[in-house]
Amino acid sequence: MADHDVIVIGAGFAGLYQLHRLRALGFDTRVIEAGADVGGTWYWNRYPGARCDIESVEYSYSFDADLEQEWDWSERYAAQPEILSYVRHVADRFDLREDIVLNTRVESLDWDDATQRWTVTASDGTPRTARYVIAATGCLSVPSRPDFEGLADFAGEVLWTSSWPHEGADLAGKRVAVIGTGSSGLQTITAIAPLVGSLTVFQRTPSYAVPAHNGPNADRLAAARTRYPERREVSRASSKGFDCDEEARVLLIETEAEAVVGELDRRWDIGGLCFGSGFSDLLKDADANEAVAEYVRARIREKVKSPELAERLTPRTYPIASKRMCVDTGYFEVFNQDNVTLVDLAERPIARMTGRGIVTEDGAAYDVDVIVMATGFDAMTGALNAIDIRGTDGHSLRDKWAHGPRTYLGLMSAGFPNLFTVTGPQSPSVLSNMMTSIEHHVDWITRALTHLRERGLRRMEADPDAEDNWVHTTNDLGDLTLMPQAASWYMGANIPGKQRVFMPFVGGVGLYRDLTNGIAVSHYHGFELS
Repeated sequence: MADHDVIVIGAGFAGLYQLHRLRALGFDTRVIEAGADVGGTWYWNRYPGARCDIESVEYSYSFDADLEQEWDWSERYAAQPEILSYVRHVADRFDLREDIVLNTRVESLDWDDATQRWTVTASDGTPRTARYVIAATGCLSVPSRPDFEGLADFAGEVLWTSSWPHEGADLAGKRVAVIGTGSSGLQTITAIAPLVGSLTVFQRTPSYAVPAHNGPNADRLAAARTRYPERREVSRASSKGFDCDEEARVLLIETEAEAVVGELDRRWDIGGLCFGSGFSDLLKDADANEAVAEYVRARIREKVKSPELAERLTPRTYPIASKRMCVDTGYFEVFNQDNVTLVDLAERPIARMTGRGIVTEDGAAYDVDVIVMATGFDAMTGALNAIDIRGTDGHSLRDKWAHGPRTYLGLMSAGFPNLFTVTGPQSPSVLSNMMTSIEHHVDWITRALTHLRERGLRRMEADPDAEDNWVHTTNDLGDLTLMPQAASWYMGANIPGKQRVFMPFVGGVGLYRDLTNGIAVSHYHGFELS
Protein backbone atom coordinates (compact mmCIF):
# COMPACT_ATOMS: atom_id res chain seq x y z
CA MET A 1 0.00 0.00 0.00
CA ALA A 2 1.40 3.39 -1.07
CA ASP A 3 0.49 6.01 1.53
CA HIS A 4 0.83 9.71 0.72
CA ASP A 5 -0.04 12.99 2.32
CA VAL A 6 -1.66 14.20 -0.90
CA ILE A 7 -2.71 12.65 -4.18
CA VAL A 8 -3.36 15.06 -7.04
CA ILE A 9 -5.46 13.90 -9.98
CA GLY A 10 -4.25 15.35 -13.27
CA ALA A 11 -0.91 16.64 -14.60
CA GLY A 12 -2.06 19.69 -16.51
CA PHE A 13 -1.29 23.27 -15.51
CA ALA A 14 -3.14 22.90 -12.19
CA GLY A 15 -1.68 19.55 -11.19
CA LEU A 16 1.90 20.56 -11.93
CA TYR A 17 1.69 23.78 -9.98
CA GLN A 18 -0.04 22.02 -7.07
CA LEU A 19 2.76 19.44 -6.97
CA HIS A 20 5.40 22.15 -7.06
CA ARG A 21 3.83 24.09 -4.16
CA LEU A 22 3.19 21.11 -1.87
CA ARG A 23 6.49 19.36 -2.48
CA ALA A 24 8.39 22.54 -1.58
CA LEU A 25 6.56 22.54 1.77
CA GLY A 26 7.44 18.93 2.55
CA PHE A 27 4.14 17.25 1.74
CA ASP A 28 4.54 13.72 0.32
CA THR A 29 2.63 14.30 -2.91
CA ARG A 30 1.90 12.06 -5.88
CA VAL A 31 0.20 13.08 -9.15
CA ILE A 32 -1.79 10.53 -11.13
CA GLU A 33 -2.33 11.31 -14.82
CA ALA A 34 -4.36 9.39 -17.42
CA GLY A 35 -2.28 10.61 -20.37
CA ALA A 36 1.12 9.41 -21.53
CA ASP A 37 2.66 12.80 -20.74
CA VAL A 38 1.99 16.01 -18.85
CA GLY A 39 -0.09 18.78 -20.38
CA GLY A 40 -3.74 18.07 -19.57
CA THR A 41 -6.04 19.59 -22.18
CA TRP A 42 -3.01 20.58 -24.29
CA TYR A 43 -1.86 16.96 -24.38
CA TRP A 44 -5.20 15.64 -25.62
CA ASN A 45 -6.38 18.46 -27.90
CA ARG A 46 -4.01 18.29 -30.87
CA TYR A 47 -6.48 19.03 -33.65
CA PRO A 48 -5.43 21.32 -36.53
CA GLY A 49 -5.50 24.98 -35.55
CA ALA A 50 -5.75 24.35 -31.79
CA ARG A 51 -4.62 27.41 -29.87
CA CYS A 52 -5.45 29.32 -26.72
CA ASP A 53 -7.97 32.19 -26.71
CA ILE A 54 -6.01 34.04 -24.00
CA GLU A 55 -2.84 35.92 -24.90
CA SER A 56 0.33 33.91 -24.29
CA VAL A 57 1.79 36.42 -21.83
CA GLU A 58 -1.36 36.01 -19.70
CA TYR A 59 -1.84 32.27 -20.24
CA SER A 60 1.34 31.35 -18.39
CA TYR A 61 2.57 30.77 -14.87
CA SER A 62 3.32 33.77 -12.67
CA PHE A 63 4.88 31.97 -9.70
CA ASP A 64 8.48 32.16 -10.93
CA ALA A 65 10.00 35.41 -12.22
CA ASP A 66 12.86 33.65 -13.98
CA LEU A 67 10.41 31.40 -15.85
CA GLU A 68 8.50 34.48 -17.02
CA GLN A 69 11.67 35.99 -18.42
CA GLU A 70 13.17 32.90 -20.05
CA TRP A 71 10.29 31.50 -22.08
CA ASP A 72 9.91 33.07 -25.53
CA TRP A 73 6.30 32.98 -26.72
CA SER A 74 6.39 33.20 -30.52
CA GLU A 75 2.77 34.25 -31.09
CA ARG A 76 0.25 36.53 -29.45
CA TYR A 77 -2.04 33.49 -29.08
CA ALA A 78 0.08 30.38 -28.67
CA ALA A 79 -0.79 27.24 -30.63
CA GLN A 80 -1.13 23.83 -29.00
CA PRO A 81 2.38 22.53 -29.80
CA GLU A 82 4.00 25.57 -28.21
CA ILE A 83 1.81 25.40 -25.10
CA LEU A 84 2.56 21.69 -24.69
CA SER A 85 6.28 22.42 -25.05
CA TYR A 86 5.94 25.04 -22.32
CA VAL A 87 4.20 22.61 -19.95
CA ARG A 88 6.87 19.98 -20.57
CA HIS A 89 9.57 22.59 -19.96
CA VAL A 90 8.02 23.47 -16.60
CA ALA A 91 7.81 19.80 -15.60
CA ASP A 92 11.48 19.31 -16.44
CA ARG A 93 12.75 22.63 -15.09
CA PHE A 94 11.25 21.99 -11.64
CA ASP A 95 11.96 18.21 -11.63
CA LEU A 96 8.31 17.34 -11.27
CA ARG A 97 8.19 14.12 -13.30
CA GLU A 98 9.62 11.90 -10.55
CA ASP A 99 6.37 12.33 -8.58
CA ILE A 100 3.98 11.85 -11.51
CA VAL A 101 2.43 8.51 -12.47
CA LEU A 102 1.46 8.55 -16.16
CA ASN A 103 -0.86 6.32 -18.21
CA THR A 104 -2.98 5.76 -15.12
CA ARG A 105 -6.61 6.75 -14.68
CA VAL A 106 -8.19 7.24 -11.25
CA GLU A 107 -11.33 5.11 -11.12
CA SER A 108 -12.64 5.56 -7.58
CA LEU A 109 -12.15 7.43 -4.32
CA ASP A 110 -13.41 6.02 -1.02
CA TRP A 111 -13.34 7.94 2.26
CA ASP A 112 -12.64 6.02 5.47
CA ASP A 113 -13.95 7.87 8.51
CA ALA A 114 -11.98 5.67 10.91
CA THR A 115 -8.57 6.40 9.39
CA GLN A 116 -9.51 9.84 8.04
CA ARG A 117 -7.97 8.91 4.68
CA TRP A 118 -8.97 8.41 1.07
CA THR A 119 -8.40 5.11 -0.71
CA VAL A 120 -7.55 5.87 -4.33
CA THR A 121 -8.14 3.10 -6.85
CA ALA A 122 -6.55 3.55 -10.26
CA SER A 123 -6.21 1.61 -13.49
CA ASP A 124 -2.66 0.42 -12.71
CA GLY A 125 -3.91 -1.67 -9.79
CA THR A 126 -1.54 -0.10 -7.24
CA PRO A 127 -3.34 0.43 -3.92
CA ARG A 128 -2.88 3.97 -2.61
CA THR A 129 -4.18 6.06 0.27
CA ALA A 130 -3.89 9.76 0.98
CA ARG A 131 -4.87 12.17 3.72
CA TYR A 132 -5.97 14.66 1.07
CA VAL A 133 -7.03 14.37 -2.57
CA ILE A 134 -6.92 17.35 -4.92
CA ALA A 135 -8.85 17.02 -8.18
CA ALA A 136 -6.96 18.99 -10.81
CA THR A 137 -9.03 17.28 -13.47
CA GLY A 138 -9.79 20.27 -15.68
CA CYS A 139 -13.10 21.84 -16.68
CA LEU A 140 -13.03 20.59 -20.27
CA SER A 141 -11.49 17.14 -20.08
CA VAL A 142 -14.33 14.65 -20.64
CA PRO A 143 -15.43 14.69 -24.29
CA SER A 144 -19.06 14.73 -25.36
CA ARG A 145 -19.47 11.90 -27.87
CA PRO A 146 -22.97 11.87 -29.37
CA ASP A 147 -24.15 8.51 -30.61
CA PHE A 148 -25.22 9.20 -34.19
CA GLU A 149 -27.28 6.46 -35.77
CA GLY A 150 -25.19 4.47 -38.23
CA LEU A 151 -21.85 5.98 -37.25
CA ALA A 152 -20.33 2.51 -36.92
CA ASP A 153 -21.31 1.83 -40.54
CA PHE A 154 -19.29 4.74 -41.92
CA ALA A 155 -16.50 3.32 -44.08
CA GLY A 156 -14.27 6.38 -43.86
CA GLU A 157 -12.27 7.82 -40.99
CA VAL A 158 -13.87 9.36 -37.87
CA LEU A 159 -11.71 11.85 -35.98
CA TRP A 160 -12.52 13.59 -32.69
CA THR A 161 -11.00 16.98 -31.93
CA SER A 162 -10.80 15.97 -28.26
CA SER A 163 -8.50 13.01 -29.01
CA TRP A 164 -6.83 13.78 -32.33
CA PRO A 165 -4.25 11.19 -33.44
CA HIS A 166 -0.85 12.08 -32.03
CA GLU A 167 0.72 11.24 -35.36
CA GLY A 168 -1.66 13.66 -37.07
CA ALA A 169 -4.08 13.01 -39.91
CA ASP A 170 -3.62 13.46 -43.66
CA LEU A 171 -6.65 15.41 -44.91
CA ALA A 172 -5.10 16.84 -48.09
CA GLY A 173 -7.46 16.60 -51.04
CA LYS A 174 -10.08 14.61 -49.10
CA ARG A 175 -13.79 15.17 -48.72
CA VAL A 176 -14.18 16.21 -45.08
CA ALA A 177 -17.22 16.90 -42.90
CA VAL A 178 -16.94 18.80 -39.61
CA ILE A 179 -19.76 18.50 -37.08
CA GLY A 180 -19.74 21.35 -34.55
CA THR A 181 -18.95 25.05 -34.67
CA GLY A 182 -17.80 25.86 -31.16
CA SER A 183 -14.22 26.93 -30.54
CA SER A 184 -12.68 23.58 -31.52
CA GLY A 185 -14.80 23.44 -34.66
CA LEU A 186 -13.96 27.00 -35.72
CA GLN A 187 -10.26 26.45 -35.26
CA THR A 188 -10.28 23.14 -37.12
CA ILE A 189 -12.38 24.47 -39.99
CA THR A 190 -10.14 27.50 -40.44
CA ALA A 191 -6.99 25.38 -40.43
CA ILE A 192 -8.06 22.61 -42.81
CA ALA A 193 -10.16 24.55 -45.35
CA PRO A 194 -7.16 25.41 -47.57
CA LEU A 195 -5.96 21.79 -47.55
CA VAL A 196 -8.98 19.58 -48.16
CA GLY A 197 -10.68 18.76 -51.43
CA SER A 198 -14.10 19.71 -50.07
CA LEU A 199 -15.31 20.76 -46.63
CA THR A 200 -18.90 20.41 -45.42
CA VAL A 201 -19.61 22.20 -42.14
CA PHE A 202 -22.59 20.97 -40.10
CA GLN A 203 -23.62 23.84 -37.86
CA ARG A 204 -26.16 23.49 -35.06
CA THR A 205 -25.71 26.97 -33.59
CA PRO A 206 -23.63 29.77 -35.12
CA SER A 207 -20.96 31.34 -32.94
CA TYR A 208 -20.04 34.92 -32.18
CA ALA A 209 -16.36 35.25 -33.03
CA VAL A 210 -14.03 38.22 -32.70
CA PRO A 211 -10.73 38.56 -34.54
CA ALA A 212 -7.52 37.42 -32.88
CA HIS A 213 -5.21 39.63 -34.91
CA ASN A 214 -2.67 36.95 -34.12
CA GLY A 215 0.95 37.28 -35.16
CA PRO A 216 4.55 37.47 -33.98
CA ASN A 217 4.84 38.25 -30.30
CA ALA A 218 8.31 39.74 -29.82
CA ASP A 219 7.19 43.30 -29.13
CA ARG A 220 4.31 42.30 -26.84
CA LEU A 221 6.56 39.89 -24.96
CA ALA A 222 9.30 42.48 -24.49
CA ALA A 223 6.77 44.97 -23.13
CA ALA A 224 5.22 42.39 -20.79
CA ARG A 225 8.61 41.42 -19.36
CA THR A 226 9.21 44.96 -18.13
CA ARG A 227 6.04 44.97 -16.03
CA TYR A 228 5.03 41.38 -15.34
CA PRO A 229 4.38 41.91 -11.59
CA GLU A 230 2.09 44.90 -12.19
CA ARG A 231 0.30 43.17 -15.03
CA ARG A 232 -0.36 40.06 -12.95
CA GLU A 233 -1.82 42.12 -10.11
CA VAL A 234 -4.18 43.87 -12.52
CA SER A 235 -5.26 40.49 -13.89
CA ARG A 236 -5.89 39.06 -10.42
CA ALA A 237 -8.11 42.01 -9.52
CA SER A 238 -10.03 41.99 -12.81
CA SER A 239 -13.31 40.26 -13.55
CA LYS A 240 -11.94 37.92 -16.22
CA GLY A 241 -8.51 37.18 -14.84
CA PHE A 242 -6.70 39.10 -17.57
CA ASP A 243 -6.19 42.81 -18.23
CA CYS A 244 -9.11 44.22 -20.26
CA ASP A 245 -8.87 47.93 -19.42
CA GLU A 246 -11.95 47.58 -17.21
CA GLU A 247 -11.51 50.83 -15.28
CA ALA A 248 -12.95 52.73 -18.24
CA ARG A 249 -16.16 50.70 -18.40
CA VAL A 250 -19.44 52.58 -18.78
CA LEU A 251 -23.10 51.73 -19.31
CA LEU A 252 -23.81 51.27 -22.99
CA ILE A 253 -27.42 52.37 -22.59
CA GLU A 254 -26.18 55.73 -21.27
CA THR A 255 -23.61 56.21 -24.04
CA GLU A 256 -24.16 58.04 -27.33
CA ALA A 257 -24.50 55.70 -30.30
CA GLU A 258 -21.49 57.16 -32.06
CA ALA A 259 -19.32 56.66 -28.97
CA VAL A 260 -20.55 53.06 -28.65
CA VAL A 261 -19.50 52.27 -32.20
CA GLY A 262 -16.18 54.02 -31.64
CA GLU A 263 -15.43 51.92 -28.58
CA LEU A 264 -16.46 48.69 -30.31
CA ASP A 265 -14.33 49.62 -33.33
CA ARG A 266 -11.37 50.23 -31.06
CA ARG A 267 -11.71 46.91 -29.28
CA TRP A 268 -12.40 45.03 -32.56
CA ASP A 269 -9.15 46.42 -33.95
CA ILE A 270 -7.29 45.27 -30.83
CA GLY A 271 -8.88 41.83 -31.05
CA GLY A 272 -9.46 39.10 -28.49
CA LEU A 273 -11.87 38.42 -25.66
CA CYS A 274 -11.64 41.95 -24.26
CA PHE A 275 -13.94 43.01 -27.10
CA GLY A 276 -17.08 43.38 -24.95
CA SER A 277 -15.40 44.62 -21.78
CA GLY A 278 -15.92 48.33 -22.45
CA PHE A 279 -19.53 48.23 -21.27
CA SER A 280 -20.57 47.01 -17.84
CA ASP A 281 -24.17 46.27 -18.85
CA LEU A 282 -23.34 43.92 -21.72
CA LEU A 283 -24.64 40.88 -19.84
CA LYS A 284 -27.22 42.70 -17.73
CA ASP A 285 -29.31 44.70 -20.17
CA ALA A 286 -30.93 43.09 -23.20
CA ASP A 287 -30.87 46.29 -25.28
CA ALA A 288 -27.18 46.86 -24.58
CA ASN A 289 -26.45 43.27 -25.47
CA GLU A 290 -28.39 43.48 -28.71
CA ALA A 291 -26.46 46.59 -29.75
CA VAL A 292 -23.14 44.76 -29.37
CA ALA A 293 -24.53 41.62 -31.00
CA GLU A 294 -25.72 43.57 -34.03
CA TYR A 295 -22.31 45.19 -34.35
CA VAL A 296 -20.72 41.71 -34.62
CA ARG A 297 -23.41 40.56 -37.06
CA ALA A 298 -22.58 43.51 -39.29
CA ARG A 299 -18.93 42.53 -39.16
CA ILE A 300 -19.84 38.99 -40.24
CA ARG A 301 -21.80 40.38 -43.17
CA GLU A 302 -18.69 42.32 -44.19
CA LYS A 303 -16.61 39.14 -44.25
CA VAL A 304 -18.97 36.73 -46.04
CA LYS A 305 -19.71 37.53 -49.68
CA SER A 306 -23.06 35.71 -49.89
CA PRO A 307 -25.77 37.58 -47.91
CA GLU A 308 -27.75 34.34 -47.49
CA LEU A 309 -24.72 32.47 -46.19
CA ALA A 310 -23.78 35.36 -43.91
CA GLU A 311 -27.24 35.23 -42.36
CA ARG A 312 -26.90 31.52 -41.66
CA LEU A 313 -23.56 32.17 -39.96
CA THR A 314 -25.06 34.94 -37.83
CA PRO A 315 -26.12 34.14 -34.23
CA ARG A 316 -29.59 35.36 -33.29
CA THR A 317 -30.93 32.90 -30.72
CA TYR A 318 -28.85 33.82 -27.66
CA PRO A 319 -27.22 36.91 -26.14
CA ILE A 320 -23.67 37.68 -27.17
CA ALA A 321 -21.10 36.59 -24.53
CA SER A 322 -23.66 34.29 -22.85
CA LYS A 323 -21.54 31.56 -24.41
CA ARG A 324 -17.78 31.92 -24.45
CA MET A 325 -16.99 33.95 -27.53
CA CYS A 326 -14.57 32.49 -30.04
CA VAL A 327 -11.35 34.19 -31.14
CA ASP A 328 -10.89 33.52 -34.84
CA THR A 329 -8.11 33.73 -37.39
CA GLY A 330 -10.15 33.91 -40.57
CA TYR A 331 -13.10 31.62 -39.88
CA PHE A 332 -15.86 33.53 -41.65
CA GLU A 333 -13.73 34.14 -44.74
CA VAL A 334 -13.44 30.35 -45.18
CA PHE A 335 -17.04 30.29 -46.42
CA ASN A 336 -16.08 32.38 -49.43
CA GLN A 337 -14.12 29.40 -50.76
CA ASP A 338 -15.73 27.32 -53.50
CA ASN A 339 -14.85 24.06 -51.73
CA VAL A 340 -16.71 24.92 -48.48
CA THR A 341 -20.41 24.18 -47.89
CA LEU A 342 -22.52 25.04 -44.83
CA VAL A 343 -25.34 22.76 -43.66
CA ASP A 344 -27.63 24.47 -41.14
CA LEU A 345 -28.79 21.75 -38.75
CA ALA A 346 -31.58 24.01 -37.48
CA GLU A 347 -33.20 23.52 -40.88
CA ARG A 348 -31.77 20.16 -41.89
CA PRO A 349 -30.93 17.99 -38.84
CA ILE A 350 -28.72 14.93 -39.23
CA ALA A 351 -30.84 11.81 -39.61
CA ARG A 352 -28.10 9.15 -39.71
CA MET A 353 -24.68 8.16 -40.94
CA THR A 354 -24.18 5.67 -43.75
CA GLY A 355 -21.20 3.83 -45.16
CA ARG A 356 -20.61 6.77 -47.47
CA GLY A 357 -21.28 9.75 -45.25
CA ILE A 358 -24.09 11.78 -43.66
CA VAL A 359 -27.80 11.97 -44.46
CA THR A 360 -30.01 14.82 -43.21
CA GLU A 361 -33.71 14.51 -42.40
CA ASP A 362 -34.76 15.99 -45.73
CA GLY A 363 -33.01 13.11 -47.49
CA ALA A 364 -29.93 15.03 -48.67
CA ALA A 365 -26.80 12.85 -48.69
CA TYR A 366 -23.26 14.12 -48.20
CA ASP A 367 -20.59 11.65 -49.27
CA VAL A 368 -17.30 12.21 -47.44
CA ASP A 369 -14.01 10.47 -46.72
CA VAL A 370 -13.54 11.84 -43.19
CA ILE A 371 -15.92 12.97 -40.44
CA VAL A 372 -14.45 15.31 -37.83
CA MET A 373 -16.40 15.44 -34.57
CA ALA A 374 -16.01 18.82 -32.84
CA THR A 375 -18.78 18.06 -30.38
CA GLY A 376 -17.40 19.59 -27.20
CA PHE A 377 -17.16 18.40 -23.61
CA ASP A 378 -19.15 17.40 -20.55
CA ALA A 379 -17.94 20.59 -18.91
CA MET A 380 -17.06 21.32 -15.29
CA THR A 381 -18.68 18.28 -13.63
CA GLY A 382 -17.89 15.59 -16.21
CA ALA A 383 -14.41 14.73 -14.99
CA LEU A 384 -15.46 14.37 -11.35
CA ASN A 385 -18.61 12.45 -12.18
CA ALA A 386 -16.50 10.03 -14.24
CA ILE A 387 -14.83 8.92 -10.98
CA ASP A 388 -16.81 6.88 -8.46
CA ILE A 389 -16.35 9.16 -5.44
CA ARG A 390 -17.75 7.95 -2.10
CA GLY A 391 -17.66 10.27 0.90
CA THR A 392 -18.95 9.93 4.44
CA ASP A 393 -21.30 6.96 4.95
CA GLY A 394 -20.56 5.86 1.39
CA HIS A 395 -22.55 8.69 -0.18
CA SER A 396 -21.86 9.22 -3.88
CA LEU A 397 -20.78 12.60 -5.25
CA ARG A 398 -22.34 11.63 -8.58
CA ASP A 399 -25.72 11.16 -6.87
CA LYS A 400 -25.36 14.37 -4.88
CA TRP A 401 -24.70 16.31 -8.08
CA ALA A 402 -27.42 14.63 -10.14
CA HIS A 403 -29.43 17.88 -10.23
CA GLY A 404 -26.43 20.16 -10.55
CA PRO A 405 -23.17 20.67 -8.65
CA ARG A 406 -23.22 21.67 -5.00
CA THR A 407 -20.02 23.15 -3.62
CA TYR A 408 -18.74 25.71 -1.19
CA LEU A 409 -16.68 28.24 -3.17
CA GLY A 410 -16.09 25.68 -5.91
CA LEU A 411 -13.40 24.23 -3.63
CA MET A 412 -15.13 21.52 -1.59
CA SER A 413 -18.45 19.70 -1.34
CA ALA A 414 -20.12 18.88 1.98
CA GLY A 415 -19.89 15.21 2.90
CA PHE A 416 -16.57 14.75 1.12
CA PRO A 417 -13.86 15.70 3.62
CA ASN A 418 -10.30 16.49 2.51
CA LEU A 419 -11.30 16.47 -1.16
CA PHE A 420 -10.48 19.71 -2.94
CA THR A 421 -11.29 20.78 -6.50
CA VAL A 422 -9.14 23.19 -8.51
CA THR A 423 -11.35 25.57 -10.54
CA GLY A 424 -14.37 23.47 -9.67
CA PRO A 425 -17.99 24.34 -10.48
CA GLN A 426 -19.32 27.48 -8.78
CA SER A 427 -15.96 29.21 -9.04
CA PRO A 428 -15.00 31.66 -11.86
CA SER A 429 -13.14 28.89 -13.72
CA VAL A 430 -14.31 28.85 -17.37
CA LEU A 431 -15.46 32.48 -17.26
CA SER A 432 -11.88 33.52 -16.61
CA ASN A 433 -8.28 33.17 -17.69
CA MET A 434 -7.80 29.66 -16.35
CA MET A 435 -4.18 30.33 -15.41
CA THR A 436 -5.14 33.13 -13.03
CA SER A 437 -7.88 31.01 -11.45
CA ILE A 438 -5.68 27.91 -11.26
CA GLU A 439 -2.89 29.70 -9.44
CA HIS A 440 -5.32 31.28 -6.97
CA HIS A 441 -6.98 27.93 -6.16
CA VAL A 442 -3.68 26.09 -5.82
CA ASP A 443 -2.30 28.79 -3.53
CA TRP A 444 -5.51 28.77 -1.48
CA ILE A 445 -5.53 24.98 -1.08
CA THR A 446 -1.82 24.96 -0.21
CA ARG A 447 -2.42 27.58 2.45
CA ALA A 448 -5.31 25.54 3.88
CA LEU A 449 -3.27 22.33 4.11
CA THR A 450 -0.43 24.22 5.76
CA HIS A 451 -2.92 25.71 8.24
CA LEU A 452 -4.18 22.23 9.14
CA ARG A 453 -0.69 20.79 9.54
CA GLU A 454 0.56 23.62 11.73
CA ARG A 455 -2.38 23.16 14.11
CA GLY A 456 -2.32 19.37 14.26
CA LEU A 457 -5.65 19.11 12.42
CA ARG A 458 -6.43 16.30 10.00
CA ARG A 459 -9.84 17.00 8.51
CA MET A 460 -11.46 19.84 6.58
CA GLU A 461 -14.98 19.78 5.20
CA ALA A 462 -17.50 22.25 3.82
CA ASP A 463 -20.35 23.10 6.19
CA PRO A 464 -23.72 22.16 4.60
CA ASP A 465 -25.30 25.51 5.47
CA ALA A 466 -22.37 27.44 4.00
CA GLU A 467 -22.60 25.28 0.90
CA ASP A 468 -26.33 25.96 0.56
CA ASN A 469 -25.70 29.69 0.83
CA TRP A 470 -22.97 29.57 -1.80
CA VAL A 471 -25.09 27.55 -4.21
CA HIS A 472 -27.90 30.09 -3.83
CA THR A 473 -25.44 32.97 -4.23
CA THR A 474 -24.01 31.48 -7.42
CA ASN A 475 -27.44 30.83 -8.87
CA ASP A 476 -28.81 34.25 -7.88
CA LEU A 477 -25.84 36.08 -9.40
CA GLY A 478 -26.21 34.07 -12.60
CA ASP A 479 -29.91 34.91 -12.77
CA LEU A 480 -29.08 38.63 -12.61
CA THR A 481 -27.38 38.25 -15.98
CA LEU A 482 -28.44 37.18 -19.46
CA MET A 483 -26.17 34.14 -19.39
CA PRO A 484 -28.74 31.49 -18.42
CA GLN A 485 -30.70 32.41 -21.58
CA ALA A 486 -28.21 30.49 -23.72
CA ALA A 487 -28.30 26.71 -24.14
CA SER A 488 -24.58 26.59 -23.44
CA TRP A 489 -22.15 24.14 -21.92
CA TYR A 490 -22.04 26.55 -18.97
CA MET A 491 -25.55 25.20 -18.38
CA GLY A 492 -24.75 21.59 -19.30
CA ALA A 493 -27.17 21.98 -22.22
CA ASN A 494 -24.89 20.14 -24.66
CA ILE A 495 -25.17 16.86 -22.74
CA PRO A 496 -28.45 14.93 -23.19
CA GLY A 497 -30.18 14.35 -19.86
CA LYS A 498 -27.89 16.64 -17.86
CA GLN A 499 -29.65 18.99 -15.47
CA ARG A 500 -29.53 22.56 -16.79
CA VAL A 501 -27.92 24.64 -14.08
CA PHE A 502 -25.65 27.64 -14.57
CA MET A 503 -22.40 26.28 -13.14
CA PRO A 504 -19.73 29.04 -12.97
CA PHE A 505 -19.52 31.90 -10.48
CA VAL A 506 -20.29 35.02 -12.50
CA GLY A 507 -19.18 37.61 -9.94
CA GLY A 508 -15.68 37.86 -11.37
CA VAL A 509 -12.16 36.80 -10.47
CA GLY A 510 -11.33 39.86 -8.38
CA LEU A 511 -14.44 39.65 -6.20
CA TYR A 512 -14.07 35.89 -5.81
CA ARG A 513 -10.44 36.26 -4.82
CA ASP A 514 -11.32 38.81 -2.15
CA LEU A 515 -14.09 36.59 -0.78
CA THR A 516 -12.03 33.41 -0.59
CA ASN A 517 -8.97 35.13 0.84
CA GLY A 518 -11.18 36.75 3.45
CA ILE A 519 -12.62 33.37 4.38
CA ALA A 520 -9.10 32.00 4.84
CA VAL A 521 -8.11 34.94 7.06
CA SER A 522 -11.23 34.41 9.18
CA HIS A 523 -10.06 30.90 10.12
CA TYR A 524 -11.87 29.26 7.19
CA HIS A 525 -15.37 30.41 7.95
CA GLY A 526 -17.88 27.95 6.48
CA PHE A 527 -15.53 24.98 6.78
CA GLU A 528 -15.43 22.45 9.60
CA LEU A 529 -11.85 21.78 10.77
CA SER A 530 -11.06 19.00 13.23
